[in-house]
Amino acid sequence: MHEQLQMEHLGSFAGRILGSPISRRAWLQVSAGAASVSLGICPRAFGSEQSQPRGYRIGIYTRPWDAFDYRVALDAAAEAGFRYVGLMTTTLPGRRLVITPDISPEEASAIGEEVRKRGLAVTSVYSDFSLTGGLEKAVASLKRLIDNCRAVGTSSLLLGGVGNPKVYDLYYESIKACCDYAAERAIAMTIKPHGGLNATGPQCRQAIERVGHPNFSLWYDPGNIFYYSDGKLDPVDDAGTVDGLVREGMCIKDFVMSEEDGKIRKDVWVTPGKGRVNFLAVLRRLRQGGFLKGDLVIECVDRPDPRDTDKLLAEAKLARQFVEDLVAQL
Repeated sequence: MHEQLQMEHLGSFAGRILGSPISRRAWLQVSAGAASVSLGICPRAFGSEQSQPRGYRIGIYTRPWDAFDYRVALDAAAEAGFRYVGLMTTTLPGRRLVITPDISPEEASAIGEEVRKRGLAVTSVYSDFSLTGGLEKAVASLKRLIDNCRAVGTSSLLLGGVGNPKVYDLYYESIKACCDYAAERAIAMTIKPHGGLNATGPQCRQAIERVGHPNFSLWYDPGNIFYYSDGKLDPVDDAGTVDGLVREGMCIKDFVMSEEDGKIRKDVWVTPGKGRVNFLAVLRRLRQGGFLKGDLVIECVDRPDPRDTDKLLAEAKLARQFVEDLVAQL
């Protein structure tokens, strides 16, 4: 039964990146070798779409609790009523991300077990890879990261992009070289608006088209569209530039901006629904462009004190309810 669920997920993944359904028989014919390897992915993460509101899976990243060990975030996510989590920032000895290229697959697998024993599934991993040493070493670093995503039990790797023009080509050549490798392991690779050279929809489109592979797409982030444009570019407008690119998911992140003593203060540490992002309009526009199902993962909430776990839990519950109500309006 476990192997059957894995195969069904592989077929679904193949259909998603190819843009059309693929039968189980066809998938067996094209990937018998890869399918013979146990993936270690939690089948629960790929449950029936009918169990999710309108095809969207609602989750939360570890970032709100990143002043602590990631297990604090997992406990809180479960208590707040989430079924899905994204692994992002944390506080661990020697690192600030839950999953990196430098940890072992065994450690990644153990992290996945920590997720599963709380009744959760990993819907997204945010991380990045090293560009030190040229293309060959960068590709090796990204492949290690992909292996760790597979070991932890996710089907989606979110990358941050680069702001340095000198390494732009190297970064995207490395991704291009790994797209097939990731697809064979049922890991979709994405990038999000994140400042630098991928701050807007058109910039992200340029990067994705440069790679030119169906297994590399856009993970939208409306809060970042506002943030990196100093509030000048509305994500409702920007969303119209990314038709066909958003296939996996998006960060549910809001934005606020104010002026204090003549200085602009901008912030994404705001619970979704309390800031400037019109999430309903953004989602409706993304749906026009083809984003009809996928992951909606909350990244930030109100956090005046990063160590106030009671406040973080209350805001996480509010955020979940907001996104559930949002999806119900679509």
